[in-house]
Amino acid sequence: MRINRSAILALSALGVFAIGLAAIILWPVRAPAPRGGRGGDDGPVPVLVAEATRHDVPLEIDSIGTVQAFNMVTIHSEVDGRLIALKFKDGQMVNAGDVLAQIDPTIYKAQFDQAVAKKKQDEANLANAQRDLERYLNLAKTEYAPQQQADTQRAVVDQIVAQIAADQAAIDNVKAYLDRTTITAPIAGRTGIRQVDEGNLVHASDPTGLVSVAQLQPISVIVTLPQQQLADITAALAKDGIAVEARDNAAKQSIMDRGTIDVIDNAIDSTTGTIKLKAKFPNDAQKLWPGQFVTVRLKTGVIKDALTIPAVAVRQGPDGSFAYVLSDDSKAIVRPITITRQTSTEAIIAEGLQPGERVITTGFNRLSDGAAVRADTETAPATPASPSPPKGKNRNKSQNGQSSTAQ
Repeated sequence: MRINRSAILALSALGVFAIGLAAIILWPVRAPAPRGGRGGDDGPVPVLVAEATRHDVPLEIDSIGTVQAFNMVTIHSEVDGRLIALKFKDGQMVNAGDVLAQIDPTIYKAQFDQAVAKKKQDEANLANAQRDLERYLNLAKTEYAPQQQADTQRAVVDQIVAQIAADQAAIDNVKAYLDRTTITAPIAGRTGIRQVDEGNLVHASDPTGLVSVAQLQPISVIVTLPQQQLADITAALAKDGIAVEARDNAAKQSIMDRGTIDVIDNAIDSTTGTIKLKAKFPNDAQKLWPGQFVTVRLKTGVIKDALTIPAVAVRQGPDGSFAYVLSDDSKAIVRPITITRQTSTEAIIAEGLQPGERVITTGFNRLSDGAAVRADTETAPATPASPSPPKGKNRNKSQNGQSSTAQ
């Protein structure tokens, strides 16, 4: 029987392929080498560290405040009449007593002159009645006239005296209306946009008024805080007072003005659980404006010689707060800590750390208790910097020149 050489070659190739496929399927899968800080292929975890240090920590509370005029007055006309003059420009700074507007005084001047003339007429009648009374009294003494006539004349004099008093009251009343035809500023401040132009008829019952005047120097800022902070605020206010800074939200938190807490509201809002505070600022540069929103920083005191670490070093676990402490043999050790206060930049430690101990501030996603680490010799920044694109072994420079490691 003759065997085809081509068939033999084909069968041989098929056998080699079957053997190779079986080897791939049956070959044991090797588990990847462990990564991380326990002697894996990548070696120790690169981290940044910062020392626990003692220093004075200012107690500060940040909140959003609304600027309000220290005093705000809407100027209304107190009499009816035609507006004949406006003595101010929109947005003008005015002093208390400056003339703002003039109402046509013609009618009120005529009423005043009439009241003055009526008083003069009664005063003339009084003088005549007093002379008659004197004559009747002399005649009554010599019995040439009855005493009753003298008594009647005395009553006439008293009536005229009362009438003159009523005349004076009428004069004062009309004079008050006449004076109110000249409208003056009750406070010093800045005028707004006028609501009425010259030539219009104005009334005392008009709801809009002529213009508003806002006192800008000093000026107020209303701050709303949680009721839980009321005890600290009242204690600080009773001790040394509370300094306040108004910061611009749109200009990198630059300080616009410095002031003090002027008053705490007399009741907590039961619907929101908040309390209102009123701060007073001199506003010499007029950077604060009514209706403006600003960031308000209240300085309620200072904690002396507090032990602190960067806030980024604080971690949370099932048993509470902890930090990774760098041991002498370059290992990350989990250390439970008790925090007194914590801000966006640092945490004040009550228990768990000693001054000079180094805590890890980066690389947490690859850390575990006892993991080997490679600590950078530079101190970590107080706040985490935005890393630039990785270079080399995942190490880059932060904006302040300190090195940081991507987590």
